[in-house]
Amino acid sequence: MKYFLLIVTFLLPISIATKLTIPVAAKPSPSVAAKVSNTNELIAAMQKKYGKSWYKTATFVQETINFQPDGTSKVETWYEAMSVPGSLRIDFTPTSAGNGILFTGGKLFVFKDGKQDSSRPVNHPLLILGFDIYRSPASEIVAQLQALKFDLSEFREDTWQGRAVYVVGAKAGDLHSPQFWIDQKNLYFVRMLRPAGRDGAQTQETQFNKYQKLGGGWMAPEVIFMVGGKVVTTEKYSEIRSDMTLDPKLFDPEFWTKVHWKQG
Repeated sequence: MKYFLLIVTFLLPISIATKLTIPVAAKPSPSVAAKVSNTNELIAAMQKKYGKSWYKTATFVQETINFQPDGTSKVETWYEAMSVPGSLRIDFTPTSAGNGILFTGGKLFVFKDGKQDSSRPVNHPLLILGFDIYRSPASEIVAQLQALKFDLSEFREDTWQGRAVYVVGAKAGDLHSPQFWIDQKNLYFVRMLRPAGRDGAQTQETQFNKYQKLGGGWMAPEVIFMVGGKVVTTEKYSEIRSDMTLDPKLFDPEFWTKVHWKQG
């Protein structure tokens, strides 16, 4: 149970177009898209590409490995279900113990022994950037990203893992300020960096890797969390499914122990 706190740390807020190229003597090709030149255009492009096709629900089994300072590690299995936008349920095994966390309605709920232990407001940046951005109004996405201290006026292009990306929030060479990276071709989230620690001196980094198609969208089955350049947690997803019918009560804290999608 205590290991989920490490992941939650990554999710909380800190301290709290170029012209379209047209071939000479030829008609414009409908397959050529206008170049993205700022954050608003990026969000609009992401929503135009996937707004009607991105899955509304997904479930998967997660292998979570937490690496300790002494070199040891602990492996846990989590069952996860999401409803896009805005809701993510994580059941820790054994599910019969009733332990887990729930993100919904802009809040984080923590459950211990089948009972709600605590709750607090939270913007989940990985939910927003990886999933909600395709199915929430652009104005809401902008407000949430601003609340997370991303400077949306800072916009540039770069490369990441050999692929062209858009970077929002930091100038070239700055790998510490709050920023997120979006793959230019497929328009999905691949990287986030933010200050970490009480004094903000360290840098925490999250990577979404090894993307695979899922329904009308994508899923990254490998997620890596780093602090100060060292890997502290890895997540690997299996049994990934999308667009199945999920009981809305799965994401209602009042029904935490009464409704399940997976037993273990």
